[in-house]
Amino acid sequence: MNHLVIKKIGENKKQFLDLLLLADEQESMIDKYLERGELFALYDGGLKSVCVVTRESGDVCELKNIATDEKWHGKGYGTKLLNYIFSYYKGKHATMLVGTGDSPWILQFYQKNGFRISHRIENFFIDNYDHPMFEKGVQLVDMIYLNKAL
Repeated sequence: MNHLVIKKIGENKKQFLDLLLLADEQESMIDKYLERGELFALYDGGLKSVCVVTRESGDVCELKNIATDEKWHGKGYGTKLLNYIFSYYKGKHATMLVGTGDSPWILQFYQKNGFRISHRIENFFIDNYDHPMFEKGVQLVDMIYLNKAL
């Protein structure tokens, strides 16, 4: 890693849409949180990862989207970005939530980074997306929520 920089992006957030669509493949769903959320971009000789965090209540924030360019998967960029936002929001919120599909490798990533499974929203992906969503060949049905104390 050459020169790792994480920037908070305040405007023109849609310029990161291609990367955001890797984690949430329906633009209308991203539109529901992008402008009200805080967007962070991780650069290391170029853009590698982005994430969006929203304030859900006084003591709860939610990681709505985290995505790393596919050619940089497995290099630690997602974990570095998570560690940055954990310290950024510590003291501002007590808990961070994240909702994701019932995909073992994604759940493992969040659990490795300190999140614990909280609850499930049945049929979330079927009820809220205009097309079936798949992760490694398995259709996503339920949203799994995880939380982490900050």
